[in-house]
Amino acid sequence: MYSKQKNRFSIQTVAYLALSLAALLTPANLVSQEMAADDAREQLYAELAEQAAQEQFSIVRKIVKATQPSVVHIEAKKNQKLKVSAGTADAHQRSVIEEAGSGVVLQHRNQTFVVTNYHVVEDSDIENIRIEADGRFFYPTRIEHDSSTDLSVLFTDQSDLDVARIGNNNEVQIGDFVVAVGSPFGLSHSVSYGIISAKGRRDLELGPQGVRFQDFLQTDAAINPGNSGGPLINLRGEVIGINTAIASNSGGSDGIGFSIPIQMVMRIARDLIDYGEVRRGFLGVSLDSRYSSEKGRSIGLDLNYGTRVSGITPESPAEVADFQVGVIILEFGGVKIASDSHLVTEVSLREIGNEVPVKIFRAGKIKLVAVKIQNRRAFDPRD
Repeated sequence: MYSKQKNRFSIQTVAYLALSLAALLTPANLVSQEMAADDAREQLYAELAEQAAQEQFSIVRKIVKATQPSVVHIEAKKNQKLKVSAGTADAHQRSVIEEAGSGVVLQHRNQTFVVTNYHVVEDSDIENIRIEADGRFFYPTRIEHDSSTDLSVLFTDQSDLDVARIGNNNEVQIGDFVVAVGSPFGLSHSVSYGIISAKGRRDLELGPQGVRFQDFLQTDAAINPGNSGGPLINLRGEVIGINTAIASNSGGSDGIGFSIPIQMVMRIARDLIDYGEVRRGFLGVSLDSRYSSEKGRSIGLDLNYGTRVSGITPESPAEVADFQVGVIILEFGGVKIASDSHLVTEVSLREIGNEVPVKIFRAGKIKLVAVKIQNRRAFDPRD
């Protein structure tokens, strides 16, 4: 009895559903459903547009509005010598070249200054460097350079300039959204945006003289000639880097730009302001550029980072800390060392007199030693 009633109920139910489905599949109902789907999709697009306006485009506009007053346009006339042939003898002829770039207004010890790239103002006299800020034109009162990091500090007597806010490039992560402001091709206050593509880019071949100390942020934000010296800015409106170079086959932006991290910039700027020179840290080791993780494994070190000590300077911090030839330096001040050039840059940026923890591999064991950083010029006045 139960099973028959069950079968009869199921047949009735199927018949009802079939009739209902037939009703739904009428042309009028099909059109109605399509219209409802279109309405839902339009509503979705409307919500996306509203959300995008609130979260992305709005924040970019705010970043630009807050930071543009701190970005300056720089025009520099450079005196360069051109080698020409005069019969059988060589002669030199002076040529004036105009360069356009950007800069950022910063402050240290109540001293307002403009930081830019060295290559923007290289070979230019003070009277040939014109700075434009907020529609005003002025000239620097003094210039200090550090060609080894491609940075220059332009001093000014303009006390009412808008000072940029400084971020912390140590907190920057790959994929973070960034904005670049500068003067590409002389078009001042141009804005582009992108992400951080990589960190710690080193050993790049940049310019005829090169840049000795490198630790670049890489970005796909459009950076072109004229962006040099301009800021790379995070979503808080803080400067996290100074745009310096591009990797390009055409001379224009190919989506690979490089910025000097702002902590390095401020370290150099502070020394140029306080001492008129950069006081670089010194450890006192020569390094084996051929060292690799494969060689590390051959001596029992299964790590893919570090650099090998091949020599030690007498009376240097390394000798005082009892370093030895063959020691592998793994970390310096808590930073994992990727290569010999990485260590050189990290050491150079440390404040003189600071004691820094260094993790080393020696005699088959990993140890932590303390090293007191000294001034490089005390060991090599030419450096």
